[in-house]
Amino acid sequence: MTPTLGFAGYSGSGKTTLLEKLIPLLRAHNIRIGLLKHSHHDIEPDKPGKDSYRLRHAGCQQTLLATKKRHMLYFEYPEEDRGEPELAACLAQLDHSKLDIVLVEGFRDQSIPKIEIHRPSYGKPFLHSNDPHIIAIATDAEITPSRVSLPLLDLNNTEQIARFIMQWTKQITD
Repeated sequence: MTPTLGFAGYSGSGKTTLLEKLIPLLRAHNIRIGLLKHSHHDIEPDKPGKDSYRLRHAGCQQTLLATKKRHMLYFEYPEEDRGEPELAACLAQLDHSKLDIVLVEGFRDQSIPKIEIHRPSYGKPFLHSNDPHIIAIATDAEITPSRVSLPLLDLNNTEQIARFIMQWTKQITD
């Protein structure tokens, strides 16, 4: 299985912003990245009026929009009582033969290695205290090392975080 690394933090902590900066740094090292983002919001990435939108809304359960540069696969779940997506099922939909790492935003309570995004100024508690799967903390403030036994990463130093991810990936794949 492809190494999978989550980014956990409270809403507004900067998970997406960090990933947006990290991805190009990792790509510069020829790392092939898959991304899985969980959202609690309903999404509509297609444009009303486009053929794919019209055909998907005609009643297909699965629609694959394929172009030379990109494929988009839509799954429709009409069941009203359907629960939240399951991480394992989402990961299974990726083509792992073309990936070196999968980065996950969301799925905070899943049992995967994670980097905690922590901003003390938000007044929220640490997540690592109750999550043994957190392997490091990225923060924008000084934290007393005696309070934390995990590696501390500078949230404003994406190069440092990228290096940590590359070392972690190498360590678990060797």
